[in-house]
Amino acid sequence: MGPGTAITGFTGIAPGGPGLASGSIHSADAFALQGQNELTAAYNAAAGVASTATKAGDLGGQTLFAGVYTSSSTLGITGTVTLDAKNNPNAQFIFQIASGLTTATGSVVNLINGAQPSNVFWQIGSSATILGGGSFSGNILALASISLNTSAVLQGRALARTGAVTLLSNIITSPGGPGAPPPPPNTPAPSSLILVTTALICGGIYQTRERLLKPFRRN
Repeated sequence: MGPGTAITGFTGIAPGGPGLASGSIHSADAFALQGQNELTAAYNAAAGVASTATKAGDLGGQTLFAGVYTSSSTLGITGTVTLDAKNNPNAQFIFQIASGLTTATGSVVNLINGAQPSNVFWQIGSSATILGGGSFSGNILALASISLNTSAVLQGRALARTGAVTLLSNIITSPGGPGAPPPPPNTPAPSSLILVTTALICGGIYQTRERLLKPFRRN
């Protein structure tokens, strides 16, 4: 992680703790710097994709198909939002949110018909707050901070450019695919404060950027 140096609550990191992270943890070293640079590139790529639809208010109760959805302010999720890939495993869902993202307690991002968490991107102009008891899917790319409240489950990545990633008894499963880091063990992380990224190796961030850019490159 980078550019900060504070990582607390994980085994092998003073003061240690019950939280477990698979793979290597990097703090303020060359790997962390590369990860930070790749995150910035992924964030900018997501922000720069042409919008196909606008959204406002709350996404709960809606079924959305592949596309680029833009919100000029904050966005919320109450209940369930369903992302339908229509049996296309390469379908991408990009959410460009000018301000913050907040999900209500017990809310769910439901992926159906081949939708993959690795192909869902939440580009957020400030911070994301995922309240407890629910399940969230996709790559969170936040300019500021990310907070996962008690027992919230994430299938994806939590990547913050300038602020902290705060976990509270969460299970995070990184999306599969070539070059992605292996999923962590199913052990909830404790209450933890992690500046910018959470035990996510830069190879996984690079894969996120490559997935995002590939459909928009010209040969």
